Amino acid sequence: MALDEKKLKEAVQSLHKHKVKFSQSYDLLVSLKDLNLKNPDDQVEFFTQLPVSPGKKISVCALVGPEMVDEAKSAMDKVVRQSEFGKLQKTDVKKLAKEYDYFVGQANIMPKIAQSFGRVLGPKGKMPNPKAGCIVPPKAPLKPLVDRLQKTVKISARKIPNIQIRVASQAMKEEEVVKNVLTVYDQIVHHLPREENNVRSVFLKVTMSAPVKLK
Repeated sequence: MALDEKKLKEAVQSLHKHKVKFSQSYDLLVSLKDLNLKNPDDQVEFFTQLPVSPGKKISVCALVGPEMVDEAKSAMDKVVRQSEFGKLQKTDVKKLAKEYDYFVGQANIMPKIAQSFGRVLGPKGKMPNPKAGCIVPPKAPLKPLVDRLQKTVKISARKIPNIQIRVASQAMKEEEVVKNVLTVYDQIVHHLPREENNVRSVFLKVTMSAPVKLK
């Protein structure tokens, strides 16, 4: 059965009252069961869009050729031109990986992007990902992609059967938090081989609180 919406609303109201000196994030914690994560078919990894942006601004870096520089400058937080790829040291790429949430790559230069950035971005799960719409053809409009990424979250359980995902912030309305939680949970269930039969437990918490059990 799906999450009890009444129980979820009560949990959100309770956590909303848990105040500290900053606006805390809501995290959804889902524990999974009866999965063989050595089997790729049982692994979970996908991107989904939330109904409401979870509060934190998502920063995006573009890795592009000369034909996309102007468009990227108008939409992205950072632009790295193809001509600069060979000049970057490993420490420079590590700094970029730390500073930016998503990387967008121009499709026809992806081999060069992989060569220059793959060793650092790959293990961090930050290489431009087609599932998130982050590999784009030359001259593609980038502003709609950046707007979409503000509501995009990556959900992953590939090595351990636990998912912890930031879904909202205390600055949001309670009904917005509920909407985001339900959306993420429904998407997780949809991507499990045996749907809710693979769910062991579900908890919700804010940054500095103990988890509240939902299921």
